[in-house]
Amino acid sequence: MVAIVFATLAVIVVLIGGVGTVVPGLPGAVLVFAGLVGLAWLDNFARVGFGTLALLTVITTACYGVEFGATALGAKYAGASRAAIVGVIIGTLVGLVFGIVGLLIGPFVGAVAGEFVSRRDLTQSARAGAGAWLGFVLGTAVKLALVLSMVGITAATFLLR
Repeated sequence: MVAIVFATLAVIVVLIGGVGTVVPGLPGAVLVFAGLVGLAWLDNFARVGFGTLALLTVITTACYGVEFGATALGAKYAGASRAAIVGVIIGTLVGLVFGIVGLLIGPFVGAVAGEFVSRRDLTQSARAGAGAWLGFVLGTAVKLALVLSMVGITAATFLLR
């Protein structure tokens, strides 16, 4: 009975982490990782061993690299200056304070502000902001794919052993 309750909680943590992968502000990948480790623990790590856990750790870490890098790379691809990249980072951090809406517009506003301060060109500033926003969206898609791969790897390990 205790195992069923714990397994249910682990699955709920994985689901919340999945939502957190798409909705900014929740530590999505870490919650998915924690839930999957909880499921492996229930099995005394008989099926999900050190190698699988190491791979899940690498994928979890990659999710955060993608999260911070994709928005900045999107802005850079759009020809943004270094000031716009700094603006993206500041905009993202400030956006955290305002929840989902802030995280959706913060990188755009930060890139536009940084680019405008640097070059005083509104058209280029808007282009840098659009690149930052596109990078954010693509980064979210990559994070979702990585998190789904974590779940798939764990499920396959349970099913194939």
